[in-house]
Amino acid sequence: MMERKLFIDGKWQEAADANRIAINDPATGEFVGSSALASRRDVDIAVEAASRALPAWAETHADNRAKILHRAADLIVERVDAIAETLTREQGKPVPDAKKEILFGVEVIRFYAEEGRRLGGSMRPASRADIRNLVTTAPVGVVGGIIPWNYPVDLYSWKVAPALAAGCTLVAKPPHETPLAIGMVVQCFADAGLPAGVLNDIPGTGPEVGAALAEHPGIRMVTATASVPAGQSIMRAAAGNLKRLSLELGGQCPFIVLDDADPAEAAAAAARRSFSNMGQICIAVNRILVSKGIHGRFVEALVAETTRIKLGHGVEPGVLYGPMLLDSGRKRVAAHIEDAVSRGGRLLAGGGAPKGAEYERGFFFEPTLVDDVPDQALAMTEETFGPLAAIRPVADDEEALRVANALPFGLSAYVYSGDLERAWRLAEKIEAGAVGVNVNDTSELQAPFGGWKMSGIGRELGREGIEAFRETKHIKLRLRG
Repeated sequence: MMERKLFIDGKWQEAADANRIAINDPATGEFVGSSALASRRDVDIAVEAASRALPAWAETHADNRAKILHRAADLIVERVDAIAETLTREQGKPVPDAKKEILFGVEVIRFYAEEGRRLGGSMRPASRADIRNLVTTAPVGVVGGIIPWNYPVDLYSWKVAPALAAGCTLVAKPPHETPLAIGMVVQCFADAGLPAGVLNDIPGTGPEVGAALAEHPGIRMVTATASVPAGQSIMRAAAGNLKRLSLELGGQCPFIVLDDADPAEAAAAAARRSFSNMGQICIAVNRILVSKGIHGRFVEALVAETTRIKLGHGVEPGVLYGPMLLDSGRKRVAAHIEDAVSRGGRLLAGGGAPKGAEYERGFFFEPTLVDDVPDQALAMTEETFGPLAAIRPVADDEEALRVANALPFGLSAYVYSGDLERAWRLAEKIEAGAVGVNVNDTSELQAPFGGWKMSGIGRELGREGIEAFRETKHIKLRLRG
């Protein structure tokens, strides 16, 4: 059992109003630990600490910042087994997935430690012979980071690592639902020698702490992974002092299967991307758009893949699929299924809570497939954020493209085909920040990640991920004589 506090100005401390929240295992309902729960008062205290620490950290040489980040990464690796078990018990994902998540976060930290060393400027052409134009960058300032509960450690690294490497200080708001593993990661940064006040970590709710960060005049930038409504609220609140924003918001990702695809390969990829982490992923497959010529074979293969999935407690050996985090999520999935079936969809697999004593106390839900789902159904228009994949036959590539682009979201999409040129042409026309062609994961450390349309603004990962935390400055010099 873990009892964590807020981390402000290099010290662990209780919340200003002494509030705490219990953390329970979503697989069993058992008590896992508790966390201090921040309020607006704690935001003020943390922003003040980050502001005091900013000048010295911004002037710290990039090599020294990199050494601290690398040391923190080393410590996370040393402690990965304990962090992974904590993450599984508070969030529900199986230990292998938790460990994979944490180790990718380590890669992100190491990547930005080195990218920080490569930050520089350039000389630009001038209008006169005696003029020199130097273009350089500087840290944007104090950053507010808002992290979600579905991949808390990984997405914490996406925000904290580039901001620190860029010379910014932070006030991070971990999810109040899953703050424990992040607390262990924060301790790694502290043990690595991160100066007091550079990273402040205050678990809290979005409506209070998230809103306070977005509104706070001492915060110069907010980076958040959140739902579309939450992102809209952040934008409105941030307008007060024109904060810079990096928002990765919700998606409703199409998975297109063309008639020349390998049905077994596509089905295996679709099942994993639909049901990994119980579909609680922003780039999870929501809509499967399958060419009529391959529809029957693909659906048969997908049903076989889906019905083989065995749910269980994530700490048990061999378990690859666990519970959902919240009962409210289960209710949303059930509502989307009921809506799809009432509109003529055919339930092919799953559809409710699994039977058995081992599932009675947890928030388990069967991986579910519904075929022939009409375009107006909730499963085709909203982000389910749960283990449901809606299938819709399409006549040809043009219809697949039209349906894929019909929604106001554009985070990720997937195309499976045996003809690379055909898939490439389709991928170029899909309105999304990333498209996976014959691959069911669109995140890549050295490439930018983010959404089009209402799926967000700004980019994380890649070179773009650190440039977001730097302000551009032009220095114009006149030479004498």
